[in-house]
Amino acid sequence: MGRPGPAEYAPYYGRYVDLVEDGPLEAALRAPGLEALVRGLDPALGGHRYAPGKWTLSQSVQHVIDTERIFAARALRIARGDRTPLPGFDQDAFAETTADRDLEALADELAAVRASTVLLVTSLDAGALGRVGTASGGPLSARAAGWIIAGHDRHHQRIVRERYLDGASR
Repeated sequence: MGRPGPAEYAPYYGRYVDLVEDGPLEAALRAPGLEALVRGLDPALGGHRYAPGKWTLSQSVQHVIDTERIFAARALRIARGDRTPLPGFDQDAFAETTADRDLEALADELAAVRASTVLLVTSLDAGALGRVGTASGGPLSARAAGWIIAGHDRHHQRIVRERYLDGASR
């Protein structure tokens, strides 16, 4: 199955879906991502904030991990036919309760979460992937959840490169 149609996700998520190249979802999820970008960075960068009040690099990576877990759980529930409207989550509350962690440990965790997401997505047939439920008050298909995960990772890769690493020692 290819790219999800706009009826499969709330308009807000189009910004993430649009960042993913055309092709199989599995390939998009297996492409080098944020995990590869942060692996091997100077550990001191984990506590770096690019501006006052912004998340540290470590918190940003943890945010990607947390978001992927939530969207994978949404995909699972929708794919399995759960019609319960799924709530949103407060990403800032998650970040505020997250301690700055070692970037290598975060890279390891992100790799494990991604491997789990790939296994989930590849275990689903076309009917399950195309099933649409409700999340955060809008439509969401299991397939779109996977594309959003891939695009969200790409979005944060750009932020890390432009705001955390530009001019920082690596």
